[in-house]
Amino acid sequence: MKQPPQVFLPAHGGQLRQIAARYGVPAEQLVDFSANINPAGPPASALAALHRALADPATLAAYPDLELTELKKIIAEASNSSQKNIAVANGFVPLLEATLRSLRISRCLLPVPSFSEYWQTLVNAGVAVVPYNLSEEENFSYDPGVLVQALLEDGCDALLLANPQNPSGVLCEAERMQRLIEMASEHGIKVLLDEAFIDYAPAQSLTRAAAEQENLIVFRSVTKFFAIPGLRVGYAVSNDSSIEGLNRRIAPWPITTLASDAVCAALQDELYAENARRENVLRRTWLEQELARLKIFTYPSRTNFLLLRFGAEVDVHLIWEKMIVEHQIVLRSCINFNGLAAGHLRIAVRSGADNERLIRSLESALARTKE
Repeated sequence: MKQPPQVFLPAHGGQLRQIAARYGVPAEQLVDFSANINPAGPPASALAALHRALADPATLAAYPDLELTELKKIIAEASNSSQKNIAVANGFVPLLEATLRSLRISRCLLPVPSFSEYWQTLVNAGVAVVPYNLSEEENFSYDPGVLVQALLEDGCDALLLANPQNPSGVLCEAERMQRLIEMASEHGIKVLLDEAFIDYAPAQSLTRAAAEQENLIVFRSVTKFFAIPGLRVGYAVSNDSSIEGLNRRIAPWPITTLASDAVCAALQDELYAENARRENVLRRTWLEQELARLKIFTYPSRTNFLLLRFGAEVDVHLIWEKMIVEHQIVLRSCINFNGLAAGHLRIAVRSGADNERLIRSLESALARTKE
């Protein structure tokens, strides 16, 4: 039987060099809508902290603080938690790996669609993955009763999920999420909660509650919201016993001095955070309205990205390629999101000018595919 042609697809968003080489487009000409990074760029306070650190030769000549004392202090203040309940690593995956090992998770329910690294990390840790298909008609929302029933029926000892949900950006309100965690706790089930994009809805975070609940571990990303993903910093918050187990399994010196200094400055920059949230709502709302005009469905996101669903008549991979070759715009292909049906692409919310360019280009690409 004849095999279908191989489809080129980067493993993650933001892979501009790989895409540029594949399609013969200079990387510097590409506008990246595939990575969900704050378009404001790094806070001036973080850049100033980096300049000060580099001006002192001791920054590079000395080992980083093994205990990450100042970084944990600032994280604790920013997240309204305690330093003793915080573990820090160079990104989400090392934290999840340490959690799976320390809690000896054996069977995990994974609501899908989901970020591809969840599944891969679980498999790499020897954890049996039990996928649970969320309802597209219900915007991939979480139903506490249904999820707990699935956990019990499949004999799972853990639940891994994101809030806001990834890839849809749909938010589960804190009260509803808390109910899910309490129901899981009644059966001794651990909840591993990724709040990578909760900075866009901070009032709905359960980070503070994580230190007080025996079955909850919350993961937070610092670098996406503050546009410094090149520094690779993430943290987890949980009760004393769980965090102690995590820290024993994280390699020494997981964060560089430069990354620590920049993140400390960023987390204290409240004006940057307030402006980022306000601008994101305005730009996301404009994009939703324009996409609706183009007859493209968007899920009700509370983040800095939108998941787009196209009609059955649209070849989304062709649209993805046309946007690169003809318009130098990179969208996020969704082929490798576990459990997501065909017909989806995802976009970041970027600057006003970039968003306008995106809409013009999408309108043109859609029109040309119908010719």
